[in-house]
Amino acid sequence: MKLNCFVIDDEPLSQDIIVDFVNASPELNLAGVYNDALLAGEALKTEKVDVLFLDINMPKLSGIGFVKSLKELPMFVFITAYPEYAIEGFEVDAVDYLLKPVSFERFRTAVNRLLERFAIKEKQTEATHLMVRADKKNYRINFDELLYLEAQGDYVRFVTTEKSLMVHGRLKEFTALLPESRFVQIHKSYVISLSKVEYTEGNLVKTAEVKLPVSLSFKDEFLKRLKG
Repeated sequence: MKLNCFVIDDEPLSQDIIVDFVNASPELNLAGVYNDALLAGEALKTEKVDVLFLDINMPKLSGIGFVKSLKELPMFVFITAYPEYAIEGFEVDAVDYLLKPVSFERFRTAVNRLLERFAIKEKQTEATHLMVRADKKNYRINFDELLYLEAQGDYVRFVTTEKSLMVHGRLKEFTALLPESRFVQIHKSYVISLSKVEYTEGNLVKTAEVKLPVSLSFKDEFLKRLKG
């Protein structure tokens, strides 16, 4: 199976290089080439695309603004000549960040990261539960019953409709095991099940019998996912 790709870059030379790299990669299929993010956005409404190779600095709509505007977001790799955008790029969950001029070797590193991310997403789509260890026992946590996760130091509290378990580990590690379509991070200490949200009120979200905080850095993505 190949990953369908769009190359979106308003610089002809840079665009040609990335197109050549995509065509030279057997795991990738070039589905479209655009020099305007708005045109690419229209094409995404009708085409199934797995990956965007996306310039950040473009007229009308920047690469970062473009990915923030998408309801269904494919995996994406930013390509730019400006390293100062790296932090902002990763904050919107870019798989990788390539600095121009891009070498084929560095491009292949990005492709490998894309393949790893895609494999994780495929497993998440199929999974219905995960196993955790607490109190010297192994527990099955069904995603349908999981309300939220709460980071507490070196432990994460799993709260389900039936029980609460303290599990050794980091929130980031457990979040990676959850289906992205069903769970979303709302705070540095909380990940919540979208299907278990009752209502939002200011910077709080109600689930079951508790109200959890929603931090500013996660709020936009949370509300977008909630609407979707």
